[in-house]
Amino acid sequence: MGLPGPGSLAPPDWGSWDSRYLFFTGKGGVGKTTISVAVAVALADSGRRTLILCTDPASNLADVLGVAAGADPTPVPGVARLSIANLDPEAAAAAFRERVVSPYRGILPETAITGIEEQLFGACTVEIAAFNEFTAVLTAPPGTVAYDHVIFDTAPTGHTLRLLSLPSAWSGYVEAHPEGASCLGPLAGLDQRREQYADAVRTLSDPTLTTLVLVSRAEESALREAARASGELAALGVANQRLIVNGLLGDHAGDAVALAFALRQAKALAGAPAQLSALAVAGVPLMAGDLTGVDALRRLARGAGGPSAHGAGGPSAHGAQSDTGGLPGLDELVDELDGVGNGVVMTMGKGGVGKTTVAAALALALAERGHDVTLSTTDPAAHIVDALAGAAHERLVVERIDPAAEIARYAEEVLSGAKWLDDEGRALLEEDLRSPCTEEIAVFRAFARAVDAARERVVVLDTAPTGHTLLLLDAAQSYQREVQRGQTDVSADVSELLTRLRDPAFARLLVVTLAESTPVQEAERLQADLRRAGIEPFGWVISASLTATDTRHPTLRARASAEHAHIERVEQAASRVWLTAWQPEPPIGPRGLHELAGTGTAAAA
Repeated sequence: MGLPGPGSLAPPDWGSWDSRYLFFTGKGGVGKTTISVAVAVALADSGRRTLILCTDPASNLADVLGVAAGADPTPVPGVARLSIANLDPEAAAAAFRERVVSPYRGILPETAITGIEEQLFGACTVEIAAFNEFTAVLTAPPGTVAYDHVIFDTAPTGHTLRLLSLPSAWSGYVEAHPEGASCLGPLAGLDQRREQYADAVRTLSDPTLTTLVLVSRAEESALREAARASGELAALGVANQRLIVNGLLGDHAGDAVALAFALRQAKALAGAPAQLSALAVAGVPLMAGDLTGVDALRRLARGAGGPSAHGAGGPSAHGAQSDTGGLPGLDELVDELDGVGNGVVMTMGKGGVGKTTVAAALALALAERGHDVTLSTTDPAAHIVDALAGAAHERLVVERIDPAAEIARYAEEVLSGAKWLDDEGRALLEEDLRSPCTEEIAVFRAFARAVDAARERVVVLDTAPTGHTLLLLDAAQSYQREVQRGQTDVSADVSELLTRLRDPAFARLLVVTLAESTPVQEAERLQADLRRAGIEPFGWVISASLTATDTRHPTLRARASAEHAHIERVEQAASRVWLTAWQPEPPIGPRGLHELAGTGTAAAA
């Protein structure tokens, strides 16, 4: 059934929402923070006392509003009745770890303390700590009684809610058997919060109190992600949902690039997952440049988003915005990878930045250069087949790491090695193996096998979005502890994984980003985390740059002009940079992938 075209989606009623609590969620770079803050400003302007909160460490909430924010509500200058608070989940996770560990200091051996601390370092702990921040607001009315609306920039994920729904999270099993819990480790010591969490989940599920707002772009990957999040959260009782599609280009003004842009959006909307059509849907126009400051947000809500409104008309000369500083394209990256031969190539970054298409283009190009290539993914969404869209080569093998199969294999091994457990312990262990993080551990093992195969061929890995990828890499350092709950030996591919990823002659890790604020910020955080693990990225790829096109459309020209600052930021952060232009046709299939890689229409060898 799909969704209406870009010109048919009415704007949201910015200043009129019935729910007291509004949760905004979406892929990185879709404009989630901008939309949530624009709603907050509109509500405050309409006379509603409004508080906007964020627990996303990558959020640019303070930048958008132009005011520094901390844990305590801070009034926003120029907007009566609006306050802002930035809740730091990393700091909350650190405090949370200490609360869990401190009762055991001086009681348990130091090795046991170290093991508990290690178990509490990871994405799950940050998620739970972030949820603690949510619940503290949702279940403590005295702290928010002064506000008519409380807006959350970043909703709790389905992953978080599934964790909290596991009955063993509230049993004493984790404390008594820490060696038998993978995902439940972060929940240790939370029994005293059980009622608080239950109240929070009830509030999230109450349609009279809460609205979940899914923010997306008119792009296939972003709409699929919105549908996935919608389904997960609806299954957990969060059913009062709306969809806002951001960045719609209605008038192409006779510009070829703008016309292709609008046609791509219309096609993505027409092919949107059917479940999204059941939601109330609104559309927001594409704005010229980054939206920062209260005045710009008010213009967004009024629909006055043209370049003149922002004072960012862009270069006047045809093609003047095409100055990319002489950055090389993907064809030069293919040349380099062709020269170094076997090893692993990994594309990493936030969802929606073009990792999959870059991975597919590189794999196809290297196969056409005569290399034996395996293209695989650790992403549960597994869009590689969609990206290839029929592209094939006799030297190219396409695989997918199937989470369901890996979970089944892993669970069987763990249970066969835990025969010493009594019936109660075994039942709880089986429940633990149904938890979300079990998938991370199981998929990690397949990831290690794929990297090991790169000794004999080129392996191109399209990795999952940033948090998932880091959890896999984290596991390289703690995997032995995890698997020892069910077996005694760690295979060579696992034990040597970090050494291989740290070897620049073997592993070429590519950080992929868009020339936009949030994706670049996420990429910087990813690179910092990789470096903390002793892994140096091979370089960065800037994907789908409008700067590299010759558009004359005022809005697209202004956005291309705004890319320059982000490209300069990437050049400062990265050791090496490659850039690909925004493609009029989706960069999929043989033609699209050849265009992306700059390899023309090379024939299969």
